[in-house]
Amino acid sequence: MDALEQAFGAVLMLLVLLDVFLTVLYARAGAGIFSQRLARMIWRLFRHLPMGAARPAALSFCGPTILVLLVLVWSTLLAFGAGLIVHPELGIGIRASTGETPTDFITAVYVGGSSLSIVGASDFAPHTAAMKVLFLFNSVIGTSVISLTLTYLMQVYSALRERNALGLKLHAMSAETGDAAELIVRLFPDGELSGGYDNLSGLAGAMAEIKEGHHFYPILFYFRFREPCYSVSRTAFLTLDTLSLIKSALADDTAGWVKRSATIQQLWSVSLMLVSTLDRTFLDQVSRQAGEPTDDMRELWWARYLGALPRLRQACVPLTANEKKGAEFYVELRCQWDPLIAILAPAMAYSMHEIDPAGSGQGEATHPRQG
Repeated sequence: MDALEQAFGAVLMLLVLLDVFLTVLYARAGAGIFSQRLARMIWRLFRHLPMGAARPAALSFCGPTILVLLVLVWSTLLAFGAGLIVHPELGIGIRASTGETPTDFITAVYVGGSSLSIVGASDFAPHTAAMKVLFLFNSVIGTSVISLTLTYLMQVYSALRERNALGLKLHAMSAETGDAAELIVRLFPDGELSGGYDNLSGLAGAMAEIKEGHHFYPILFYFRFREPCYSVSRTAFLTLDTLSLIKSALADDTAGWVKRSATIQQLWSVSLMLVSTLDRTFLDQVSRQAGEPTDDMRELWWARYLGALPRLRQACVPLTANEKKGAEFYVELRCQWDPLIAILAPAMAYSMHEIDPAGSGQGEATHPRQG
């Protein structure tokens, strides 16, 4: 029975160490034994709490809460596992420095947890070679886990800062409107393409970092801010809508080199990979978005395209002469990414009005396919 108890303790410690390895060192979206399940459980708990108007503010505490609880779970399970190993040895291989040695399980967890800490337990000492090795091994484990956890926390917040900086940058570049047409006007003032291309190159590099940040540190998914401009959904929406307009509306003769550039392709591919990875890993719903958009949605996107053209034309952005073909291409491109955003945004407790504020005020436009 004692051997079974110690074996269970050893397996538990190994599982925790494996979870630390998968979460901190292996660092891939969807990896982890306890960490991913704990994060989902806490997020669902926060989502379903009746908080009323305080809900956005309360949800902003979810990410930090998950990190704190994750460290507590790792520490508690490691101490519990060490206690299972130590328990049969109390009074034999491990004895109190003074007086009689207690043999209850709480004392075993205390001794096991103390052996994992940097300070250690001064009132209990190992008296056999096996227990001395165990105490030494536990001290190495405790020091390593603490160091890895501190490093992980710093990296998570560094990646979070980069994500927020990109979201704020895009929001500011669109004159705080969240409108792709306004962003293009700011990118290509007076039809000047070179400066906008340089800005797009910077955005492409930043978006690749954000995508890899979410891939390496999946906990980022659960960091939600009250301001929609910091959300991944808004960042991806504004980027992909801007690229869709560039690909469909700009003239081939004067702006073709921009549309065919590696920068545009990189930004498009990375943005799509970001939202599809988040949907697949955290929501398991990529397969559910395969349905064709409704005719009403296509009509709305068509009108959205036509509504953007006067603003672009006013800013002297070179536009294609075939508006109908451009509108068809815009709708085709939007069909590739809009369903992904429509899944991701509500999953993070954002309305589509918050993600696409420019779309809510969209006026009616004459449809070229209608006489």
